[in-house]
Amino acid sequence: MDKKQIEQLESWDRKSVWHAFTQMQTYKPFIIREADGCYLTDIHGKRYLDAESSLWCNVHGHRHPELDQAIREQLDRVAHVTLLGMSCDTTVQLAQRLATLTPGSLNHVFFSSDGACANEVAMKMAYQYWRHIEPTSQKHKFLCFDAAYHGDTIGTVSVGGVDRFNAIFAPLLLETIKGPIPDTYRLPPNVASENAAAHYLAITEQLLQKHHEEIAACIMEPLVQCAAGIVTHPPGFLRGIERLCRKYNILLIADEIAVGFGRTGTLFACEQEGIEPDFLCLGKGLTAGYLPMSATLTQERIWNSFLGSDADNNAFFHGHTYGGSPLAAAVALRNLDLFDQHSVLPRVNEAGKYLRECLAPLEQHPHVGDIRHRGLIFGIELVQERGSRQRFAWQDRIGTRVCQKATEKGVWLRPLEDTVVIMPPLVISDEQLEFTAKALIESVDEVIHDHGLG
Repeated sequence: MDKKQIEQLESWDRKSVWHAFTQMQTYKPFIIREADGCYLTDIHGKRYLDAESSLWCNVHGHRHPELDQAIREQLDRVAHVTLLGMSCDTTVQLAQRLATLTPGSLNHVFFSSDGACANEVAMKMAYQYWRHIEPTSQKHKFLCFDAAYHGDTIGTVSVGGVDRFNAIFAPLLLETIKGPIPDTYRLPPNVASENAAAHYLAITEQLLQKHHEEIAACIMEPLVQCAAGIVTHPPGFLRGIERLCRKYNILLIADEIAVGFGRTGTLFACEQEGIEPDFLCLGKGLTAGYLPMSATLTQERIWNSFLGSDADNNAFFHGHTYGGSPLAAAVALRNLDLFDQHSVLPRVNEAGKYLRECLAPLEQHPHVGDIRHRGLIFGIELVQERGSRQRFAWQDRIGTRVCQKATEKGVWLRPLEDTVVIMPPLVISDEQLEFTAKALIESVDEVIHDHGLG
């Protein structure tokens, strides 16, 4: 591209595109023109290692020939068919495949276009389920957890706990029951790590004892609360929540939008603690990061409660124009094939261990408080003082500055406040992991030095 074309694109990007979660007054255009494998190339011709999987969704790399071909083949047949009263063979096949792969008997699949809507669907289904089986039920609230993130619709913001996202919308939100953030790094005083799960579960049970008659469902991110800063849950917490939900007659919604499709080392995070939720919400990696699609899977008893004659008015009145898109379904099916054909999941666990080794120089860094991960989901938390775990002032923007430095070095990273996230495509090579770690380590040292602490 010539200089004039680049300047025009950057001008349009600043003035016409309203970017998500971005202050447009300070936004600096960063425009990608093409991609290949684990790399992105911008309009200036500079390449970047995509260490964020294009926001946690790319699985097998960009422009994978088999995924590209799956979309081309579907285009030769039909690009779009509504799911309102009809279907497409490709979408039907995907629903059956998901029902077979997911834990337990999650046999019924409702398709949407994004993760927030998949969670919203689960919430609405859970609420309506109780109305069907017990018309006078008082179950209309949701148990959620502090610092959780489930999306940006009014319903999903209501069950979120990230104040900087939610506070402005407080007058619009549903009333919820908020449980503790099950953090393994910032534990309460006098709580040892081996007792963390029991501590958080005890607090949660106290809430359920008081409120279970009005709680329709509990919604949670299994194993890792990603947007909270890659907060990893203590072992046994997920299984304990399932047990409490059964004990107090509450439905369980597992939000695996970010943690599903191999990110934690198993196809679904729920597998690691052997639980079977009432609803499983999937997105992001469902189509390997190619096209917008999400899915809400649920159990037989939930499905059955919505059955009846037209006069019963029991149908689920919710749906989107592009829900179940045949193009997205085609690439999702091929995505699942690639998991089987290329032993992707064993590689995730190997790559996670290797990246941890590559990050070893940061383990005793005076301004790195914690390096936490599940599979290939990593969070490196930067702190003002390691011993006290004191945070930097938010105005210092340490995490942002570190990621900007890394991007200059050719590795695209994004922070969650002062936690640097690494969540690369699952096919990333050892050499690329080394390059990522080296760029991050150098960037941390440079920013800390510039801040006057090194």
